[in-house]
Amino acid sequence: MKPNAYIDSILKTLPELPGVYRYYNSDGEIIYVGKAKNLKRRVNSYFNREHDSYKTTLLVKNIVDIKYSVVSSEQEAFLLENNFIKQHQPHYNILLKDGKSYPSICITKEPYPRVFKTRNRDKRLGEFFGPYSYSNTVDLVLELIHQLYPIRTCHLALTDESIRAGKHKVCLKYHLKNCCGICENLCTKATYDSYIDAARKIIKGDADVIGRQMMDQMRQLAEEMRFEEAQQIKAQYLLIEKFRSKTVISGLSVRDVDVFGYDEQDKTVYISMLRIHNGSIIQGQTIEYKRQMDETREEMLAYGIAELRRQLGATTSDILVPFMPEWTGEDLRFSSPSSGDRKKLLDLAMQNVRQYKSDRLKQADKLNPDQRVVRLLGELQKALKLNELPMWIDSFDNSNIQGTDAVAGCVVFKKAKPSKADYKRFKIKTVTGADDYASMREIVYRRYAHLIEDNAGLPNLIIADGGIGQMRAIREAVEKQLGLSIPIAGLVKDDHHRTSTLLFGDPPQEIGLKPTEELFRFLTQIQDEVHRFAIAFHIHKRSKSQTHSELDEIRGIGEKTKSMLLNRFGSVKRIREAKLAELVELAGNSKGSIVYNHFNSNLSR
Repeated sequence: MKPNAYIDSILKTLPELPGVYRYYNSDGEIIYVGKAKNLKRRVNSYFNREHDSYKTTLLVKNIVDIKYSVVSSEQEAFLLENNFIKQHQPHYNILLKDGKSYPSICITKEPYPRVFKTRNRDKRLGEFFGPYSYSNTVDLVLELIHQLYPIRTCHLALTDESIRAGKHKVCLKYHLKNCCGICENLCTKATYDSYIDAARKIIKGDADVIGRQMMDQMRQLAEEMRFEEAQQIKAQYLLIEKFRSKTVISGLSVRDVDVFGYDEQDKTVYISMLRIHNGSIIQGQTIEYKRQMDETREEMLAYGIAELRRQLGATTSDILVPFMPEWTGEDLRFSSPSSGDRKKLLDLAMQNVRQYKSDRLKQADKLNPDQRVVRLLGELQKALKLNELPMWIDSFDNSNIQGTDAVAGCVVFKKAKPSKADYKRFKIKTVTGADDYASMREIVYRRYAHLIEDNAGLPNLIIADGGIGQMRAIREAVEKQLGLSIPIAGLVKDDHHRTSTLLFGDPPQEIGLKPTEELFRFLTQIQDEVHRFAIAFHIHKRSKSQTHSELDEIRGIGEKTKSMLLNRFGSVKRIREAKLAELVELAGNSKGSIVYNHFNSNLSR
């Protein structure tokens, strides 16, 4: 896009230095902020070539002014860019979305602090630790602290003056030995402060330090023959060890490291961080970004790392990542381990971010069910490279036993849900014997010839319950016989009769899907449903032919009498063995005699 004279004059004078550039619209608003190793080359690239992305084209069209800041290094450019984005939230930059609020632990700023769990991180209230992505971790930490140290939990406004004046009385917690009674000055401020200091160490992940101190105390007390006091310390030490057994990752040799997980869905990017200290997870947080332009995943991960480390106050330089970020910030040691304890930690971070994404998508689906449909069918469209969303899917399956009672079924999914009113059953008419492929050609031809005749529309996708052979049979009917162009896929089952592979294309190619993916579960639902529908029709037809055929041969007996006889006797065999009096009592003299004579005359031949 050719720039106007004013923009062109700016482009010509840009320095070839690292820096941050800002684009403004006609209202004087910053609409985009970017960083560059070379400002002149980077900014000019927006104006001297065509862009594949419509958003980028639209951005360039709206630029009426450019301002920039020169910095001394890429690292400074990275930090300055982040600051501008946070301050101005430009329309075309990635947007940090507010995720769910994770719990934190607060130590209040009161003269006699309290320690509790909260989701409100108001810095005026006190000192905060966390957030924790695992709420049970917070509960375990607080449980240990309150078991070890009799810290108050009340909301009394305690001050030295109010305590000296005797304005407060101890509560039940003091009598249960869960509080030291500081409100009545039953313990010293120095003692109370030591409890808070110890609690702070546990929260920071240094429970093992306190454990070692307790072990030293026990040994000292034992040497001094003070066994009763040593036993009390031992009880506390065992509480520490019990806590560590629940929070330390078993067998982990890694002590201090930050671990990042990454996942994405359409334009939304999810990045999680776990802080590991002394082998324990002491903090965890996941954030969402909304991708606005064509940012790479390497760029997105870099933004996430910078933001999460800022939020959690991380200082370690040892970082585990699923792939290398486009990093120009502070000096950090990045690695993507493929085995060992560090790989276990990376897997845990990935599991954490995937679970977060799953939870967020479920929440969104509940609020807007149509959103799930579009997302799910969008994934299928993307996997098969379809031209349109498969809002209408047909799936076919045959059923017969050694060629007898051959039938087929077609189930219909519209907007990713079974449309049972549109299900179709087919009796095979032109095929003799067990020829599944010929049967498939017949029913597919009949199905779509009928839809064309009725001008009822056609599906966006056909799925065969079977592999290459069934797909080929469907393609012959659809393309060669009817001259239609409908995408055709196949679902193959494994030796345990479970959905295992999705095939698509001509020749068919395997489409990689993980069994844990929602799309895989959706396709499994389709395959299970068409198989159930076809089998149910086959069982019904076979049962009907076996139990009704001989009754159908009796002249003078209608459907009502047949049903009455079957309901009373349960089978044709028992009707044949019934006495005349039983038949007459049920069906009347005339019809009862007809049935009795039919079976008895046959037996006497």
